[in-house]
Amino acid sequence: MSNQARLFVGNLSYRTMENDLQDFFSQAGVVTSVSIMYDKFTGRSRGFAFVEYGSSDDANKAVEMFHGKEFQGRALTVNVARPREERPSASTGAQQDAAQ
Repeated sequence: MSNQARLFVGNLSYRTMENDLQDFFSQAGVVTSVSIMYDKFTGRSRGFAFVEYGSSDDANKAVEMFHGKEFQGRALTVNVARPREERPSASTGAQQDAAQ
C-alpha cells in the first residue's frame, strides 16, 4: 500500500469519533481505515487522526476538498502523512526550541 494514500488530519475536536471521520472523508473516495490517536495515559483524543484511502488519487482529492474546511466547529489540517522516520524526536525538538 502506498503511503501517499494515508492522510494526517489535525485540529480535530476532542469529541470527534472515528465513524464521524469515516462518513465525512468518504465524500472524496473509498476510506479503508480511520485511526484517531489517543493519549495513552488519559485515554483522551490527542486531536489528530490518520485517514487511509484505497488510492492516492482519492487521498489527494480529500486534501483538496477538506484542508482548511470546518468540521465540528474546527478548521481541519489535512495533508499526506509523512513516514514516521522523517519526524524529529520529541527531545530534539525541545532542545531546538530552548536554543532559540
